[in-house]
Amino acid sequence: MTKNVCRRSGATCSGKTTLAKFLRSCLPNSFIIHQDDFAPPQELVPYHPVYNVQDWDDPPGAIDWSRLRTFLHEVKETGSIPASHKSHDHLNEQRLVPLEDEVLQGWKNTFEGVRKTREEQHGERIIWGLVDGFLLYWDREVVDNLDVRIFLRVPEAILKQRRHERHGYHTAVQSDPEGTLWRDPPNYWEQIVYPAYVRAHENILEGGNVENGAPNGNVERLLLLQANEMSMTEVFNHACTALLQSVNASAV
Repeated sequence: MTKNVCRRSGATCSGKTTLAKFLRSCLPNSFIIHQDDFAPPQELVPYHPVYNVQDWDDPPGAIDWSRLRTFLHEVKETGSIPASHKSHDHLNEQRLVPLEDEVLQGWKNTFEGVRKTREEQHGERIIWGLVDGFLLYWDREVVDNLDVRIFLRVPEAILKQRRHERHGYHTAVQSDPEGTLWRDPPNYWEQIVYPAYVRAHENILEGGNVENGAPNGNVERLLLLQANEMSMTEVFNHACTALLQSVNASAV
């Protein structure tokens, strides 16, 4: 059995969850792991020391890193999500983004062919774990668990507009699967969200420039896609190509 764990990261509202769901629809034996499911219980989310509001975005406190590390290790060992794990992604608003049907079907056929070949000729079953999250390149151990690393970059002005157009985020965790709807307080984007995004990603881009810097090698084999300059079809094609290259390389 071969387990390929691929991640797609990017800022909030960058299109990463949409891409992950399109990939799941064309990859046989695949599932999505949403990093948001590993947020700590609401009462443990720290308060910003200056603005005195709960900070759901600062890397050290926004994710229960120990639980996520353990979870990814288990998934990679077993090739499945534990039955006890519950996701709350279905509670969040899903933005419709078009993808050309023939492109989706073409890649679906390609990966089905890969699956069939590996099973019939090598006795291997490929399982794809797609990790979707906004802080995936901050923790070294989490990075090391991933075979393919994709980063969707969108300019701050576009991200801000998309965030403001959303109705909120559900803050459910394992202990509270229905959760509550979180709405950003005034100035939350400027004071909390975007500064945290910069802190989380400046170490992986040249000059710490999250808007224009190229990958600096701190996250090896990072595929950076300027998502605002591409259609979803183009982003999807790049992602599928990277996945195909990875699975082909693992057969050598």
